[in-house]
Formats: sequence, C-alpha cells, structure tokens
Amino acid sequence: MPDHSFASSQSVTPELRQWILDQSGAGIATPALIEAMRNAGWADSVAVRAVEEVLRAHLDGAAQPQGLPPAVPVPEPDIADAPLFIDVGDRQVEVLMSMAHPRVVLFGNLLSPEECQAIIDAAQPRMARSLTVQTTTGGEEVNADRTSDGMFFQRGETPVVQRLEERIARLVRWPIQNGEGLQVLHYRPGAEYKPHYDYFDPDQPGTSTIVRRGGQRVATLVIYLNNPLKGGGTTFPDVPLEVAPRQGNAVFFSYERPHPSTRTLHGGASVIEGEKWIATKWLREREFK
Repeated sequence: MPDHSFASSQSVTPELRQWILDQSGAGIATPALIEAMRNAGWADSVAVRAVEEVLRAHLDGAAQPQGLPPAVPVPEPDIADAPLFIDVGDRQVEVLMSMAHPRVVLFGNLLSPEECQAIIDAAQPRMARSLTVQTTTGGEEVNADRTSDGMFFQRGETPVVQRLEERIARLVRWPIQNGEGLQVLHYRPGAEYKPHYDYFDPDQPGTSTIVRRGGQRVATLVIYLNNPLKGGGTTFPDVPLEVAPRQGNAVFFSYERPHPSTRTLHGGASVIEGEKWIATKWLREREFK
C-alpha cells in the first residue's frame, strides 16, 4: 500500500479500493484495516471514510444479485474529519470510538449525571415488564430473551427528554420527528437482553403494519443512565465488540438495510452486580406517528 503523508493530497484510488476489499475478504476486521492505513501514513479522516465507502459500495453491489433489501439513507454523525467533540448546541459531546462496518460510534458526555437521574426518577413510577415487538402480528409480547422492566416517554414529554431529543437530532443529523419515543429500561442482577436485531424482519407478516407508522428502524442510540458495578455491557457478537455501560455515554449504530449483513446483531449482557438503567432511542426512515 502506498505511503501518504498529507490528507489534502490523499485520494481513494482504485488501487486502495482493491486493497481494502482484498483485506476485508481475507477476514481482516475494519479497525485493523483503518489502523493499517494509519500506519502507512493515511490521515484518520481519509482512512475511516475510505473503508466505510468501499465496504458499503461493495455490500450494495453484492446485495442486489442476492435479492437483499435495498439500502436506505441512515443517520450519520459528522465524524469524517475525526473530531474529538461534536457541538450539539448546549453541550460538547465526545467522540470516543468509531467503527465503519458495522457503523458504531461511542459518544461521551451526552447527558450529565443530574439529567440521567432526572430521567430515571421520571420513569421509575411507570416501569413494567419489558415487551418486544411481535413481528408476526405487529403487536407486542413478553419475550424470555428480554428480562428487564421498561417504559416509554412521548416525544418531548418532559424538559430533560426534550433536551435529549434535540441533542440526538443534532448529533446524528436526523429529524426529531423521525424518532420513536424514548424508552427507559431497568436491568437488575441477572437481567439481560440476548442478541437481536432492532430492524423489523421484512419476511414477517406483521412488519407491514409496523412500518406504516414511520418506515423501518434505521439506527439505534443506547444511552447509559448509571454505572452498574459489574456486567451490563452492550455486545456486538459479529465484530466482536463490547461497550461498557458508563453513565452519560451512548453507543450509536445504524443499519442501512433490514438484514444481518449490516452486522448489527447486539445484546445487553447480563448484569453481574448492581443494576443498570439505560434509555434507548430508535430512529425511523420517516416521521414516526
């Protein structure tokens, strides 16, 4: 791979595209690809953008002959130039980690400890056994894979919820109205959510009913409201990756098609000691009504 020193003179050449595809085809993980480019002199912003664009284009090209669902636009934080912070109006949110495929970004300082506690306090009286969407009918059901309690806020229901939704919209550049209501979940020791996908399975008969309200889910933001003593991380088994649940931080991931090729299989690891409070924001293609 050629050595380059300055981002302004670096371009994604056919040679580089083929190298990325060859390395990915040989099983080299995305972080290792980006690190190899950095070591060869490529700027961070160029390396991340090149790997992301090449792999996404390759996936789109390979998807069509296989009959996979078409890709759609997804929320995308403005991190092409590898910023340390993103200004969301009333706060500087830290960019702690990013991955191209799957698209995963870890943010820090999205919420203050006081804001986290305010959300917990407002949610606590309304907690009940968590349900999952039943894609066979379009309804909801108790699922043995999800052993938590939960509740939903309406969009903008409280001042702190409204502030958070405004920050998220700026952070990932997606309209507030395209978001579902904020869900708060509480995991006690031993509670978990086994690996799953957040998009709605297009092969299930109930999906057509679900997506009438705003289209497919295209991205997820999991926000950590407290610090469990042990366990409770967010896992991505296909990468593999585990994000520690640190108060005020949030992990974002997007999925441009409702298919396992997005590598967005994820779960909530079992809480070993203490308890875990999180808020989840699901983003849709269109306005969610």
